[in-house]
Amino acid sequence: MDIGIIGSGNIGGTAAKLFAAAGHRVAVSNSRGPETLKELVEEIGPNARAATVGEAAEFGEVVMEAIPFGLYESLPAGKLAGKIFITASNYYPGRDGEVEHGGLASSELVARHLPGARVVKAFNTIYYERLRDNGRPDAPVEEREAIFVAGDDEEAKGVVSRLVEEVGFAPVDTGTLAGSRKQEPGSPVYNVAMTPKEARETLAGIG
Repeated sequence: MDIGIIGSGNIGGTAAKLFAAAGHRVAVSNSRGPETLKELVEEIGPNARAATVGEAAEFGEVVMEAIPFGLYESLPAGKLAGKIFITASNYYPGRDGEVEHGGLASSELVARHLPGARVVKAFNTIYYERLRDNGRPDAPVEEREAIFVAGDDEEAKGVVSRLVEEVGFAPVDTGTLAGSRKQEPGSPVYNVAMTPKEARETLAGIG
């Protein structure tokens, strides 16, 4: 599968390495330009190439963003229509400024900006070092660490869930994009290592 990555920091860069190691082709981009990604792409290996944000958006059958949430309106909406789009960003008012959500989850704001994209919230609750180190592709899924997945498109959510499994984690469904509030900062599942069973039990206790 071809996967575009927008954002080459801790989560984006780590996810790119994992997807490439699982056999996918990745195009990695950031706001500073492809020339700044030479070392990362060399580290990832032959399944990776550097790209502009627009090129990564066009390249991927699946596109993942891992950028500060306050920059979500910079995502190239026209190039992402019809794509399965993973949003891994989190809203931190101290970093992103005050963003008026209008009662929506942050992923719903991303989806509103990307009409036609098949938005899935995932990879936002796990610290990058655990994402880098804790994948266990050979372990039974129920013995792996959970990664939470939310979305309104069941097929898209299924594709993302399979990617989660391929890189050694266990997808745990939190429901719709509106339900992705359960995996935002401040939630009892946010940045906590859990098995799928522990994750489902904790989710069940969230009002």
